Amino acid sequence: MLVTQLKAFFTVARLGSVTLAAKHLGLSQPTVTTQIRALEEHYGVELFRREGGRLLISDAGVQLMPRVHQLLQQEIDLEFALRNAGELQRGSLRIGATAPYYVLDIVKRYRQQYPQVEISIGAGNSRQMIDALQEYRVDIATSSHLETDPRLHHIELGADPLALVVHREHPLARRKTVALSDLSACVLLMRERGSMTRQLTEQMLADAQVQPLSSMEIASREALREAVIRQMGVSIFAANEVCEHPELRVLPFDGEVPQVREYLYCLKDRRDSRLIDTFLAACQRPAAEAKFKN
Repeated sequence: MLVTQLKAFFTVARLGSVTLAAKHLGLSQPTVTTQIRALEEHYGVELFRREGGRLLISDAGVQLMPRVHQLLQQEIDLEFALRNAGELQRGSLRIGATAPYYVLDIVKRYRQQYPQVEISIGAGNSRQMIDALQEYRVDIATSSHLETDPRLHHIELGADPLALVVHREHPLARRKTVALSDLSACVLLMRERGSMTRQLTEQMLADAQVQPLSSMEIASREALREAVIRQMGVSIFAANEVCEHPELRVLPFDGEVPQVREYLYCLKDRRDSRLIDTFLAACQRPAAEAKFKN
């Protein structure tokens, strides 16, 4: 119970919000609030105070933070050690993925060799997945961002050019290729901030001095695809991210366009664990150009 309460305190203090902490922990806001209040009442200490609607950590809370961080890190390390202990066939591996068409092929090969390993796959944008890895919420993560953090080890999985996705009845659908200038007459549906696809798209349009007719932000690849199917606008994807659908057309851009590169990351201090090491080995396929980089 104490560790659970301390985890609630630490998460609220780090994120600065009960709402964000509850979402992060997968709990309700009242549950997180109750855990912190129980901790404060049991030990007679004030960990937070409110000033002008803002939640501020107290001096006692600030002093407690590094100790709680150390405790939670020990808990995470113990949990990972247990999942990685014993026979390889009995472990469990948590994966955070951005581009499923890369990681699912690897998971398929891995499970053929180690069918008893339990695998869970979470999804999000590049920034979210790297954050999850650094916060030990996943063991392996894919991202389109090339990270320079020295704590991370990575493999490059591949690269795909940006392409335009339109409904089959859209005026551009019969083209073999499209120009960036064609987007000036389109409603452009875009990923949320933190997405590498969005970052590259915005840079590409800025360099070409092209302004879409209007734009709309939609927070997932799947929702974007559904919006295009409903003829709400057009969108830009990495070419191989678009699942085949009779209502969709994928059109390459004229000339050279940015490529979305995909990387697989793990923490360097866990690189040699059997679960992670064998998964990295499954990334190596005869036709792959992936290279280990430190």
